[in-house]
Amino acid sequence: TKLPKSSQGYDTIWVIVDRLTKSAIFTPIRETDPVDKLARIYLKEVITRHGISVSIISDRDPRFASNFWRSLQNTLGTRLDMSTAYHLETDGQSERTIQTLEDMLRACAIDFGKGWVNHLPLVEFSYNNSYHATIKAASFEALYGQKCCSPVCWTEVGEAQILDPELIQETTEKIVQIKERMQAAHDRQKSYADLKRKPMEFQVTNRVMLKVSPGKGVVRFGKRGKLNPRYVGPFKVLATIGDVAYKLDLPE
Repeated sequence: TKLPKSSQGYDTIWVIVDRLTKSAIFTPIRETDPVDKLARIYLKEVITRHGISVSIISDRDPRFASNFWRSLQNTLGTRLDMSTAYHLETDGQSERTIQTLEDMLRACAIDFGKGWVNHLPLVEFSYNNSYHATIKAASFEALYGQKCCSPVCWTEVGEAQILDPELIQETTEKIVQIKERMQAAHDRQKSYADLKRKPMEFQVTNRVMLKVSPGKGVVRFGKRGKLNPRYVGPFKVLATIGDVAYKLDLPE
């Protein structure tokens, strides 16, 4: 959000990422777009291309927490969850992917100024055609089962004969610029993660404090008030799930 407003009035990029293939869709929207408009965009960009999702984890934008959006996903048979700290699906590589994308997109938007919307498809293409260490392939290859040539390679397959050379040169320059921004964003997020990462492991039978949001504190534990403690417990660790998640013995 809060990007330079384009001539079409767009000031926000809606980022949709597939957790399996890491493929991403970047859609320009307005920060004030109502949820019913986002629903139509979702139908066009996601459902018509990839089908109905089994589950969606979204940020806590009020539009995605609205009754309209919840009813829509419920009708489609899609489970809807909100991102939380140390959620099994949003922590780790998936969360870092989102942070890297946000960093890269903002940098590209600043580079391209008010014309960022015109280059957004190239940003999406460059990201999806880049190698991801977590899946050991490019998202494009993971999604479609085959590699895709970059616009930088168009001159090798004869496309230069039907495209204006100036367009090819401009596209190539933008691709190189985008890839540089992408690498810089990845390196920056990795350095942040390395600095913040603290070796912390718990064993079964250990007792730990649980951090909760104010909303969940009210619903789950009856803790009311903005100034109430953000941690509740302690609770016994029943099982280890992955590297950063644990099953706790919570009260009924």
